[in-house]
Amino acid sequence: MMIRIEQAAGVWTLTLTRSDKANSLTASMLGQLCQAVDAATQAQARALILTGEGRVFSAGADLDEARAGLATSPLWEELSGRIARADSLTIAALNGTLAGGAFGMALACDLRLCVPGAKFFYPVMKLGFLPQPSDPARLSALVGPARAKMILMAGARIDADEAHKWGLVDRIVPADELIAQAMALTTDVQAASTSHVAAIKRLVP
Repeated sequence: MMIRIEQAAGVWTLTLTRSDKANSLTASMLGQLCQAVDAATQAQARALILTGEGRVFSAGADLDEARAGLATSPLWEELSGRIARADSLTIAALNGTLAGGAFGMALACDLRLCVPGAKFFYPVMKLGFLPQPSDPARLSALVGPARAKMILMAGARIDADEAHKWGLVDRIVPADELIAQAMALTTDVQAASTSHVAAIKRLVP
């Protein structure tokens, strides 16, 4: 297992643990993440936090598996769809750089925190792939269409400060406070019913 699952007070934390490979994602890891999100939903989790070990959140697809077809696998869209549909408060606690297909799971979250050294890029134009179907609309909703095109078409690499100014991330926090601050944002939902959390979430477009 390259995904660690922790549960406390109705909050599930899913941690990518392949730091020796920059948390690059394999088909097996995407499947494990889908199953974990489903399990959290079935357990009526109030909040779901996605994070990683090491200094990179995720470099995107594992290169060997990408060459074998993972780059265009429906698993990416299945994962982001599950996260987007979750009734819980979903938080991407980005411990470092976010790249490529890994954008999808972060874009599908309700909130995004990152560390000061994080970088953001999605090189689909350079690599000759299309982004996952839901990613451009979610990205555009956060940063606007021109900036979405800068990332997806012009290959822009943006740092944490610019990501914050654009609205791609909601807060920049010190690395040693990342999970604590993510957990602090779940305080109110921990005390609420699952139906109350879901009802308020549905009211926000």
